[in-house]
Amino acid sequence: MPAALRGGAQTKAKPRAKAPSSSRKSRAPAKGQGAYAPAKLGAVRGLGFSPVHGLMIAGGVLAVTLTVALATGDRAERLSAGTSKTIGEQFAGLGFRLNTVHVQGASPAATRDILRAAGVFKDQPVLGLDLESLRGRIESVGWVEEAQVVRLLPDTLVISVKERRQLAVWQHNGQVRVIDETGRVIPEADPLSAASLPLVVGQGAEQHAAAILPRIAARPRLTARVEALVRVDDRRWDLRLKDGSLVQLPAVDEEAALIQLEQLDQRSRILELGFARIDLRDPTMVAVRPREQVRSAGLIADGA
Repeated sequence: MPAALRGGAQTKAKPRAKAPSSSRKSRAPAKGQGAYAPAKLGAVRGLGFSPVHGLMIAGGVLAVTLTVALATGDRAERLSAGTSKTIGEQFAGLGFRLNTVHVQGASPAATRDILRAAGVFKDQPVLGLDLESLRGRIESVGWVEEAQVVRLLPDTLVISVKERRQLAVWQHNGQVRVIDETGRVIPEADPLSAASLPLVVGQGAEQHAAAILPRIAARPRLTARVEALVRVDDRRWDLRLKDGSLVQLPAVDEEAALIQLEQLDQRSRILELGFARIDLRDPTMVAVRPREQVRSAGLIADGA
C-alpha cells in the first residue's frame, strides 16, 4: 500500500502556478527609454532651465562622451570634427550664430589684417568654430606675437592679441620694410605710414637696431638731427645727419663715444658747426673734417 500510494502520488502532478504578470510591467521602463531625452529636458525644465539650456547641456555631454571614447586615431579626429560641425549647425538654428567679433590689443591697421586672416563670417555656427585652428591663423599675421581666442555664447567671438611693436624702418638692397624690436620684419606694415619711425640702413641693421636706438633717443638734440643710422660692414654705425654731416661711431663702446659727442656739443655746439665728418672711432681723440668751401656762381662771375 505505501508503494501504491507513492506511485499514485507521482501520477497526480499538481498544476503549475501561472507566471506572475510582473514581466509585462517590467517592459514599461523599456517604453520609457524611447522618451529619454524629453524626460531629461522636462527634468531640466523642472530645475528652472529653458529647453535651449537643456539642449546645450545635452550637447555638452555628447561632446565630452565622444572625446573620451574616441581620444586616439585619425578616424577619431575626423568623427569628432564631423560631430562638432553637426552640433554647431543644429545649435545655429537656436540662435548660436556668430554676430560680433571683438579684437583686443591691436591697432586699427593690425585689426584689419587679423580679421582677414581669421576668415570668420556673420551668421557662421559659433559652436562649429575650431578655436585652435583659428588661433593659428591669427598668429601667422606678422603684427601678432601671440593670440588668444574665446567663444562667448551665444553669438560673440573675442580675439585678444599681443601686437609686435614697430621699432624702425629698415632699408636694404632697395627694399624698405618695417621691423619690430627683435629685428623681425612685419610684412603687413606700410613703411610709408611709418614716417615717424627712425630709419636704419644696411645689412645687419635690423638685428642691431634695438641696441643703438634707445641710446640715440636718450639724447634729444642728437635725435632731432639724425636722418638715418647706417650699419657699416655689420660692425659699427654711422649717423647721417639731416644737414649732410656724418658722425662715425666705433665698433665697441659706442655709448662712451655718444657721451663724448654730447659733451662736445654742450661745450662748443659741434653739431651746429656744419662739419662734414665727426670721427669718434678712436676713443683717445676726436677728428673732424670741415666741409669743402664751394664758391658761388656770383663770385665766379664777378672775378671773370
